[in-house]
Amino acid sequence: MEMEKLVSLCRRRGFLFQSSEIYGGLNGFWDYGPLGVELKRNLKDAWWRDMVSAHDDLDTLAGAPSPYEMVGLDCTIIMHPQVWKNSGHHDLFVDEMVDCRESKKRYRYDQVLGRWASCDGKKSQGPPKQLSGPTFDVKGAEYDKIFVTSIGEEPESEIERRAMKHFKLRAKDADKLSWDGPAVTLDKINVADFDKTLGPDATGLGTLTEPRDFNLMFPTTIGALAGEEGRAFLRPETAQGIFVNFKNVIDSTRVRVPVGIAQVGKSFRNEITPRNFTFRSREFEQMEIEFFCHPDESRKWYEYWRNRRMAWWQEMGLAGDRLILRDHHADELSHYSTGTADIEYAFPFLPEGEYGELEGIAHRGDFDLRSHMEGKLDPNSCPLTVQLGEDGKPLHRGSGKDLTYRDEVTNERFTPHVIEPSAGADRGALAILCEAYTEDTAPDDKGKEQTRLSMKFHPRIAPIKAAVFPLVKKDGMPEVAKDLYRALKKKFPAFYDEKGAVGRRYRRQDEVGTPYCITVDGQTLDDKTVTLRDRDSLEQVRIRLDDAVEEIERRVTGD
Repeated sequence: MEMEKLVSLCRRRGFLFQSSEIYGGLNGFWDYGPLGVELKRNLKDAWWRDMVSAHDDLDTLAGAPSPYEMVGLDCTIIMHPQVWKNSGHHDLFVDEMVDCRESKKRYRYDQVLGRWASCDGKKSQGPPKQLSGPTFDVKGAEYDKIFVTSIGEEPESEIERRAMKHFKLRAKDADKLSWDGPAVTLDKINVADFDKTLGPDATGLGTLTEPRDFNLMFPTTIGALAGEEGRAFLRPETAQGIFVNFKNVIDSTRVRVPVGIAQVGKSFRNEITPRNFTFRSREFEQMEIEFFCHPDESRKWYEYWRNRRMAWWQEMGLAGDRLILRDHHADELSHYSTGTADIEYAFPFLPEGEYGELEGIAHRGDFDLRSHMEGKLDPNSCPLTVQLGEDGKPLHRGSGKDLTYRDEVTNERFTPHVIEPSAGADRGALAILCEAYTEDTAPDDKGKEQTRLSMKFHPRIAPIKAAVFPLVKKDGMPEVAKDLYRALKKKFPAFYDEKGAVGRRYRRQDEVGTPYCITVDGQTLDDKTVTLRDRDSLEQVRIRLDDAVEEIERRVTGD
């Protein structure tokens, strides 16, 4: 499936729009249209029901070490600035970036892809070098090979095109190019080689600056105070609100550890180069669980959540080899983590064989609760330490609140370990859109084969559950169809359509992913039956009109 086709469908059918489109758009921000908002809401509702509201607190679920409880939370987007100091985000939540002196654009250091190229002995001239004082070597150094870069959707072909343009080659002379090694990201080459680098939007060599840190949090100001006194941040994740409320939840609900606290909400990250549709954006929504458990059982709970979350995405329709569960290598793990696994999906904008993160399941130990009890993480040491100032008093200390847990049954006190399954609602919706997009052939009204586009959403996720058609707009059929539509609408989103041939109406509903269509025809008036058509199998069966609502509900819920 070509990504351009999906993006076109999303705009045409009202799944997604570029934010502020009439003003030229705002990069990294997306608006969900009438169908998109239903799709994303259905995904979040399914997650909340399966993880929280319908969870059985009393019985041991398959694979779980013991029974456990689940509760919810909804925290503010703006929190006390000290939260981000002690969580490490203020000092450590950074990406390295490079700037281009020529194009004035900024790029994430590890996302610029490039390749070393040379051309039949041709030399490339580097930037002028300062000799002494104001004196420059106007010509600059000459290089046999250069590092050609791109940040395009198809970087390999873009790199070749830019190399040919740089060496002034025609298409027929492409074989004069020589490549030294495979394409690698900019962070894999020596900074000293930046003089030999052709930036993604530059025409000359040596325009990229050395990499520097860029904090990804969005700053804001509280009230009328200016400067540091009123400085705050939009949250970069929902997790910290759960950690700082851990004691409040335990004390107010009397739940026992092991317990999961769930939250769905907006987060914000000032991405340097947002890209790939909604995959990497600056405003996004998370579906996150912080699961608190006894340290001695944390490994078992990590394995449980690792497997359960993978199974859930498969239940939502992301099956097959496009969905994988990948364990992090030791060098990928955070310093506080003893295990992390990513659920990844083969998004069509990625190169063949590559996957993008859909959800991460991390074993975070007791790092987060201790951070908010004791103080800020010293990035040069581990475990957590309280830093002291010249006067010997703690700097950037934690809340000082006791966030340990005492088990009322065993009377044991401990700092719980945390397992964090953190999923992206926007990435989930995007994966479901990609997975659902299907082109096949089907006969039209005259029996002629034609390409049929359908969005094969899982019925629980589909924006519209059922559509109702009167075969013709006469003989009482519209009245019966409208009554049925109203009955369905009380249960879930439904659609009524009486315009055009019924075959065209079917195809319109296939394109927006409606799993079931019901047609009221002449036979309905005689025997009170209707035609039920399945989107995926194209099977059509007669069912009783009075049973239609119950039948659609059964098929949607799977009960």
